[in-house]
Amino acid sequence: MLVERIVIIRDKTCLEQLVERFNSKGQASFYIEANGGDFNTYEKEHHHFYKALDIVESYFIRNYKIKIIDRSFLPTYIFSQTDLIVVMGQDGLVANTAKYAGNKAILSINPDEGRYDGILLQSTLGDFKSSFEAFINGTATIIEVTMAKATLNDGQELLAFNDFYIGASSHVSSRYKISYGEREEFQSSSGIIISTGAGSTGWLSSVCNMTYNVSRLLSDSVTSPEISMEWDADRLFFVTREPFRSKVSGTELGCGIINNKNRLIIESQMTTNGVIFSDGIESDFMVFNTGARVEITLANHKAQLISL
Repeated sequence: MLVERIVIIRDKTCLEQLVERFNSKGQASFYIEANGGDFNTYEKEHHHFYKALDIVESYFIRNYKIKIIDRSFLPTYIFSQTDLIVVMGQDGLVANTAKYAGNKAILSINPDEGRYDGILLQSTLGDFKSSFEAFINGTATIIEVTMAKATLNDGQELLAFNDFYIGASSHVSSRYKISYGEREEFQSSSGIIISTGAGSTGWLSSVCNMTYNVSRLLSDSVTSPEISMEWDADRLFFVTREPFRSKVSGTELGCGIINNKNRLIIESQMTTNGVIFSDGIESDFMVFNTGARVEITLANHKAQLISL
């Protein structure tokens, strides 16, 4: 595999975000300490991350060009064919990066195993060199992750690594017409969640937990619902949150599987504040107001995560 440049994707540390918010480290420290917090924890996390970044950068800079970019630049950054994408941060940063990486492989590194679960982070500071060398030699395992695609009737597209939320941007009813297979229904709900296999243990699982808790209160024989899909499964799962039955809205189309045969189409009935956002990032969204229609399908490609 020809690699000429290493593009490291990172996020601001909590300390850096606090300094941006309060204009200086001193003011940030005063605010945290005055409210009973421990500012030292933010400093430790900050220094730990930069120590990890230095280890990774020092290894690659001997043989490759290095480019470090903040996650906020991902939507406009253009990767070249000879770039290797290296993600350093939380699991969510992998999901966010994958939406803009196309079919390029991603080397994901956990910079702080004591802080991050690292479900999507396939490498650590101790083994990322081995993962990289295996990739260069063509012996690395490539984990494929199915992604979801939302296509608006005006041609706009958005990808999701974990899940989509479709509905109102605030705590008001989401109104829309949902079409699934040969069935359609007008609904009023708290929005629709569409989950990939990678996201099935996230937001979707919390909906299942809510369903179980309510059902358990009404019946002792209810078992906990679990929706588990392989990361590379060629299907998506959708569920309507808290659908409301009325004279003009139904609750029959509450959930289903999206694949190459069954598609999901949603038509907005919201005059304002309708949105579609992916992977829990509300700033990464498409407007979904009256007149907008979206089709949810499998993405044309799968994310590629490098593993040993």
